[in-house]
Amino acid sequence: MSVVIVGAGVVGASVVYHLARQGADVTLVDRGPGPAAGVTGVSFAWIGGFGGDWPGRAHDLRGSVLADYRRLEAELPDVAVRWTGSLRWPDSSVGEGQYEVGRDEIRSLEPGLRTPPERAVYTPSDGGVDPVAVTGALVRGARALGARVVFGAGDTSLKVVGGRVAGVTSAAGFHPASTVVLAAGTGVASLIEPLGIDLPVTVSPARLVRLTAPPGLVRGIVAGPDFEVRELREGQLLMTVPRTAELGVRALRSAVHGAERCRVLDSRVGLRPMPPDGPLIGHVTSDRSLYVAVMHSAVTLAPTIGRLVADELAPGPPPPR
Repeated sequence: MSVVIVGAGVVGASVVYHLARQGADVTLVDRGPGPAAGVTGVSFAWIGGFGGDWPGRAHDLRGSVLADYRRLEAELPDVAVRWTGSLRWPDSSVGEGQYEVGRDEIRSLEPGLRTPPERAVYTPSDGGVDPVAVTGALVRGARALGARVVFGAGDTSLKVVGGRVAGVTSAAGFHPASTVVLAAGTGVASLIEPLGIDLPVTVSPARLVRLTAPPGLVRGIVAGPDFEVRELREGQLLMTVPRTAELGVRALRSAVHGAERCRVLDSRVGLRPMPPDGPLIGHVTSDRSLYVAVMHSAVTLAPTIGRLVADELAPGPPPPR
């Protein structure tokens, strides 16, 4: 069996790593110059394993996500999760593993807040990652296990022979496969359109702002009504905002002591795929030659999805490490 994966975002990188870990003959193809060149690089990358508000209606996967991220931390030295916990308001819904906390507890958790809310939901098990670093680590891990990786492939298209998907054609040549996995996010719909397959995916824009910041400005993930913010690494913040970067930075400076010293490094909009009924994962042709993996939230779900897809496509125990 040979597998070609289209898309080197975090989902494609996780699938290629886990297939290589199973000993599969696998190739990863991406139009960009390196991993995470698309929407993965514009992700807030909030990792949450519990609670009532679960991304993309993937409730049945939530019990596996934290364990799979901790496994990856042990397997790949460049995968590092900042297990900081999160505070969220004004939504007061409390799910499994979450706690409602009052103003005094909020001050203890986030002493930098100028005016803490009266109530917030605290999830101690939440964390965040650098999505570009995680994707790169997965690709390097796959290469070390024998996977082929082709960057700068330009536009790709499916090659159909005798009614069956036989592989992928790109500027880098023809990449034959017994199964093609499409993990190119919002680009999957256009890839399968020539086959007459309709993929029910809407597109949702999200703005990500990177800022310099005094170390420790926020301790965990802070999700208020005007922004979500967390420390990506010492001296740098990630923030998502519902409107413009300028309004988000203004709200941050009003809400957090010391944020007036923050400076914007960049501000980008990513187009997230949003399947209305949860992740779209599985074969989409009766001959099982074409497989899709499209979801929100990709960074949260990628380690678990990669493991499960590899188990389906190349069942068997992983090789000794």
